[in-house]
Parts: sequence; structure tokens; C-alpha cells
Amino acid sequence: MGFIDSYKELEKICGDLLNDERRVSAYIDEMINTPRGSYYVVDWNEDLKKLKHYRWIRNKIVHEPDCNEQNMCTPEDKLWIDTFRSRIINQTDPLSLYEKTIYSHHITTKINTTNTKQKKNEQKKRFILLKITIFLFVFLLFYYIFKNI
Repeated sequence: MGFIDSYKELEKICGDLLNDERRVSAYIDEMINTPRGSYYVVDWNEDLKKLKHYRWIRNKIVHEPDCNEQNMCTPEDKLWIDTFRSRIINQTDPLSLYEKTIYSHHITTKINTTNTKQKKNEQKKRFILLKITIFLFVFLLFYYIFKNI
């Protein structure tokens, strides 16, 4: 299987994944429109650059009469396409990693928010208990003083 065949397989999986006829272009657009993708996912920009490059190569081969796999591609190009397709299947591609990271971040934030609310509630309870204790102490002190008079 050559570069174009591997690219077709990548296109199919991208189209299925995103339910979009634009396939690899839709994946690229999704990456471009994902806020802070490169912040959350290592090699985000490199993968995006490679996908754009390989889309360009594919278009050249398909639309330019003098372009073909032999003069446009190396075995490493096909390998990268195959590896990226495997990453999508294994959910280790950039968009999957982003979703996992954002979900994990959301859960952690939710837990931290819940913990903060619980701590504030505990502090309020302690403060109220302290007020009650002081009140009882003052009350008993006055009671003791006035009882002995």
C-alpha cells in the first residue's frame, strides 16, 4: 500500500470520527479551532503542520499531472500517515488527547471547587461553635459572679 492508499484510509477514519465529508480537512480545521490545543497536547503544532503538509502532497499528486508518489513522497511519509491513523484508532491523536486532558481538568476543577466549598462550610461551623462557646463562657462567668453576690 502506497502513500495515497494510506491517505485514503486516514481520510476515511477522519470522516467517520468527525462525521464530516471534508475528512482530513475537517480534522485540521478542528485542530485549528481548538483553543489552546498546543498548551494541553505535546506536539500539537507539529502534528497540525504535518497533516497540512500531507494534505498538500495528496492534492498535488491527485491534481498535478507531473506529480506522483515517486517524486513527492518518501517511505517515511507513508509511515507517518499510518502511524497517525493508528493514533486515532488508539485515541492518542491530538484531538483525543485534548478531550481527555480537558475532561480531566474539568473533573479536577470540579473536585477542587467542591473541596473549597466544604472547607468554607467547615470554617463557618467552627466559627459558630466558637461564638457559642464564648457566649456560654461569658454567661457562666456572669452567673457565677452574680450567684456569689
